Amino acid sequence: MFNAAPLDLRVNLARMDREGALARLIEGGMAAAPTPFSPAGLRLQGKPAINRHPLYAEGLVEVQDEGSQLLAWLVAPRRGEMIADYCAGAGGKTLALAMLMRGTGRIYAMDISAPRLAALAPRAARAGVTNVHTIALSGETDARAKRLAGKLDRVLVDAPCSGFGTLRRNPDFKWRQSAATVGELAAKQKRILAAAARLVKPGGRLVYATCSILRAENDAVADDFLGAHADFRPLSCAELLRAQRIELEVGERLQLWPHVHHTDGFFAAAFERSA
Repeated sequence: MFNAAPLDLRVNLARMDREGALARLIEGGMAAAPTPFSPAGLRLQGKPAINRHPLYAEGLVEVQDEGSQLLAWLVAPRRGEMIADYCAGAGGKTLALAMLMRGTGRIYAMDISAPRLAALAPRAARAGVTNVHTIALSGETDARAKRLAGKLDRVLVDAPCSGFGTLRRNPDFKWRQSAATVGELAAKQKRILAAAARLVKPGGRLVYATCSILRAENDAVADDFLGAHADFRPLSCAELLRAQRIELEVGERLQLWPHVHHTDGFFAAAFERSA
């Protein structure tokens, strides 16, 4: 059985360092410590009302599991680049990417849910982020997305999934899924990844991720993508993280486990488009 999920924060490193944020939390009576892997992560003891803390109100911290934070370092956007968070949702990972870009370049936050994207605007304003442009997709062949084909430096696809990596937060998920629904999700994930790949320019990076621990949604989707896209080659997640000074014992693909890494269950595979 997994232990209860911790409450992790991502410090907005574009505006404050982790040590400063940690000191302010401790001064306010909260028990906190740096997370072991994410350079921006802090882990709180218990479940304090962090949304009432001045650090949160000032946009200096966001609630985000450490595993989710690491995806931003796999994408590793450079200042001035054009990138996309293809399944942005309410924009937690979008804001992490914006943090690494230090307000430069352009980030397209894309999602098929306009209401979820609408939640990003106040979060971005609180974080002081101004380089995010939202696109509510009409589907996998959206006309506005098509205009960006072959133009983006980096694209993150945190695909809709079964959520089996978050069972310790949502134990009822196991009753909502079946072999049939997982198969339907995998087919959808393959279509989404193929659509997002069209946006990547030659030499650009594509990162596919899920909060699942199921092979059908993870390695099988990545393998299928490589088999169908000869113009992409795999990148080592271990090497990408090491380049960001993050030492994590993973292989070519990232697989995080709650009982090993004390994060949610996350998977990621990285690819580069041929020049």
